[in-house]
Amino acid sequence: MNECTEIREQSEVRPPFSRLRARLIVATGLVLAACTWAHAQTLNGAAALKSRYQELQGELNNNAYHRPLYLNSREDGGNVKGDIYAVLAYPFAQVRTSLDSPEHWCDILILHLNTKYCRLMREGGQTILRMQVGKKTEQDIDDTYRIDLRYHGGVSTADYFSSSMLADKGPLDTSRYRIEIEAIALDEQRSFLHFSYAYSYGMASRIALRAYLMTAGRDKVGFSVVKREANGQPLYVSGSRATVERNTMRYYLAIDAYLSGLTAPPGERLEKRLTTWYGATEQYPRQLHELSREAYLAMKRKEVARQQKAAQPEAQ
Repeated sequence: MNECTEIREQSEVRPPFSRLRARLIVATGLVLAACTWAHAQTLNGAAALKSRYQELQGELNNNAYHRPLYLNSREDGGNVKGDIYAVLAYPFAQVRTSLDSPEHWCDILILHLNTKYCRLMREGGQTILRMQVGKKTEQDIDDTYRIDLRYHGGVSTADYFSSSMLADKGPLDTSRYRIEIEAIALDEQRSFLHFSYAYSYGMASRIALRAYLMTAGRDKVGFSVVKREANGQPLYVSGSRATVERNTMRYYLAIDAYLSGLTAPPGERLEKRLTTWYGATEQYPRQLHELSREAYLAMKRKEVARQQKAAQPEAQ
């Protein structure tokens, strides 16, 4: 018996006092309305994602990623967002258990080059993923930026879930970070995932990006093709959209690598995640190559060890 059904049955009881009965009727109505709204949200979210899956059949089956994946991005007045829709070769129950909870997200986020530290915390009644982000190379924690992602659970049913993580501010004057994730079951062995990553930026970030694109980042591009040269070669998007596309892809590949790691024995899962993530990013060297395999693995082993050490209680 679920909560809504139980409340519906209890509302049929007639209290002896009319005032109490009136209050009970009002309270019951409010809770039933909330239950109805939550049910509607679940149906709408699942139906919308299923519809999106049908719409994207062409892109999922024929693309340059060599996997069933569709990526797009947009920029509007200092706000950028990247979206990935992808078919995962994992049962929905496994995907939901892994992603529809804050417990595993630090293991996912730490795979990204720029994530130097991540810790799950409970603070002020909120669930927080405290991240330290920085360069794509080894770096002391004191030299990194802190981002506090507030975890918000959404809807979770037998064939659909959604959740989000929000941060008010980030490095420089970036703000309003938002990670959203939802998924549906396709069949017994596959799931359909929607992952989005967005943030806002101000003048300082705009100037820093411009300087970066004129120096170290002058060859950096995203995945979206804005046009083709006369010889047929693609011209990829650049600037803020390219940045958000690269990071959206890196986070998605971290999700896929985490799920892949579950097939290994517990003591071997970290290495499988790291090697899987690196191997996946190297499929797109034009956009994602940064370090050698050896450099990435050595850096991440140190960062994970540092993260695990910080999470251990101090000896009394």
